[in-house]
Amino acid sequence: MENVIRVKDQFYILASSSLTDQRTLVLKHNELFGVFDRYGDISSYGSGEQGLYYEGTRFLSQLVLRLGPDRPFLLSSTVTEDNSLIAADLTNHDISIDGQVVMPRGTLHLFRTKLLWNGTCYECVRIQNYGREAVKVALAYHLDADFADIFEVRGLTRNQRGKREPNVAKSGRIVMGYQGLDDIVRRTNVDYSTTPDLHASVISDSAVQFEGLLSTACPASIYLTVACESGTKKPPRFTYDQAFSAAAKSVHDASAHACSIDTSHEWFNEWLRRSTQDLNMMMTEKVEGPYPYAGVPWFSTAFGRDGLITALEVLWMKPEVAKGVLAFLASTQAKVVIPEQDAEPGKILHETREGEMAHLGEIPFGRYYGSVDSTPLFVLLAGLYFRRTADRKFIETLWPHVEAALDWIDTYGDIDRDGFVEYQRKAHKGLLHQGWKDSRDSVFHADGTLADAPIALCEVQGYVYAAKCAAGDLAANLGHHEKSTKLLREAEVLKQRFQDAFWCEQLSTYALALDGKKQPCRVRTSNAGQCLFTNIADQQKAHRITDSLVGDTFFSGWGIRTVAETESRYNPMSYHNGSIWPHDNALLAYGFSRYGRQPAALKVLTAMFDASCSVDLHRLPELFCGFPRRQGEGPTLYPVACAPQAWASAAAFLLLQASLGMDIDAAHQQVHFVNPSLPDFLKELRVANLTVGSATVDLLFESHAQNVTVKVLRKDGDVQIISSN
Repeated sequence: MENVIRVKDQFYILASSSLTDQRTLVLKHNELFGVFDRYGDISSYGSGEQGLYYEGTRFLSQLVLRLGPDRPFLLSSTVTEDNSLIAADLTNHDISIDGQVVMPRGTLHLFRTKLLWNGTCYECVRIQNYGREAVKVALAYHLDADFADIFEVRGLTRNQRGKREPNVAKSGRIVMGYQGLDDIVRRTNVDYSTTPDLHASVISDSAVQFEGLLSTACPASIYLTVACESGTKKPPRFTYDQAFSAAAKSVHDASAHACSIDTSHEWFNEWLRRSTQDLNMMMTEKVEGPYPYAGVPWFSTAFGRDGLITALEVLWMKPEVAKGVLAFLASTQAKVVIPEQDAEPGKILHETREGEMAHLGEIPFGRYYGSVDSTPLFVLLAGLYFRRTADRKFIETLWPHVEAALDWIDTYGDIDRDGFVEYQRKAHKGLLHQGWKDSRDSVFHADGTLADAPIALCEVQGYVYAAKCAAGDLAANLGHHEKSTKLLREAEVLKQRFQDAFWCEQLSTYALALDGKKQPCRVRTSNAGQCLFTNIADQQKAHRITDSLVGDTFFSGWGIRTVAETESRYNPMSYHNGSIWPHDNALLAYGFSRYGRQPAALKVLTAMFDASCSVDLHRLPELFCGFPRRQGEGPTLYPVACAPQAWASAAAFLLLQASLGMDIDAAHQQVHFVNPSLPDFLKELRVANLTVGSATVDLLFESHAQNVTVKVLRKDGDVQIISSN
């Protein structure tokens, strides 16, 4: 720590923000992700989450580049717009001998880049001498690997750990190893090389130094690769240039034929581009297809709820994400009762983890099913995917899994047989609350008393209603007409019973939940707004809820809070009781649009865009604090929010769908726009390469004084565009 912040007696160095800036830079590729400081280093200061992680284990806990005895001076650093590369510009401090400056600050330029590819971190440092004569340079890497499980990094203490093997250092390579209690050997292989100008030498079993006389004529380069081996999994070997080319090709291929959006507002475009690239980075290739991992650093794995909602947010423009999510979740659907995993037949996954603690059962999340909403969301997404794509072949293979999920809803999901779906933890180490707000204090009564299980959340009943409607349509399309009629009838019964049990007239909202005694939690929360997203709300009630959510007690200026500031447990700095979540706001805005409240949807879209203009890289984080908007200031950040977070990145696209009132009916080759609207700062919006079945269309939306018009710029194939106000 002393070395990280140590300064000498130059005042301009003392005042430098680079010495105290604790923001991090993030890269991810499939199962590998890295959290670095602004130098591109892995250091121990800050929140302690920095590192290179692979399959739930930190394979590198220190990576510090030194120029002479000190770290270089940071000029600037960033992650490129396509998220493929970290680039940092560094230089030297004043270097003195016997009180005389022999190399003034700014003589050397160090351009440091790093990327991740197939289980390996690749780094290049290019050193240019801008002085008038050759100078002697000495750079060193100091490395360490603690092989900590990610849950250890988050703060869990283990009674026993595996055995750390001695480092093996030799010319060109340093190997660090760990024998886990799960009998898996994990190794970090660090390979290094240089251009001929520099000579490399091992200075300890965890450090390597590069020295040489650097002329002004040509730069020198250092190459470092950090490969993560887990058991028999050994990443392929590439050079830096080969990995760079492969990563660039991957980025190009991902965007070459994808649906894209461009507008008349450059900052809005920046937000959309960053959101698109963050989603691409969070995608992980599974055997079943692409799956959006939830968030870096703590949630870089497959979560059922997060994957389903992310896929739903981008369904209109990226339906292949929904297909990958549905296929993976079908393959991991629970088949038997396993209480310690909260698993029951037909239930959809909450979370899956690799890593030593998961393998040993020290945490229940190796394959864990403790979410009440993943199962109805799975059914809902299946129905929406079919409407969007008319992909009958895939839905036919998925139908048995949909039926199993519906069976879970009616049996295990309805714990007390009252017609509502509830949750109650069975796994001793599992989650107490199993809706999307899963903090220990997130479900409570008006006086602040915590609710007892089994708990029926209001939005979950909406998910079940929408799931049965979607499944009813699917059944009809597959020829199961009796099943279809039954499901649609059950949905309507649920909708009516929901109004009677959950509506709180004096609060103008639905109760947050019913507790174990069927007492309503009469609390104003954003959960009720998600009942508009699923269309379970009555029309009149929906308008009252909308007015409340965009009113002062909920709307901060940066978005809609999870809990109104009038409520007993409201805290704008809490995780779930007063903060603002972009994905939640997107679902709410979509709900407003479904009930004809486009101005309210635009208000949310504008707030989220404003927030994106005030955060690093235009990247909306997982959440931010719910303090009221103050003149000349950005939103107050939540200190340990994940960024990027998949469903926060995807929020922009559902917000646009809500504003445009868009619905795609692939079976009839139609795209519908109901009361399309744009915020005042957007005069034009273009959508290119929108696929509808076998057709492709480019659209232009133009904002006028009274309405937004839709023009077809290009159409390949048979597709009909229908717009109504």
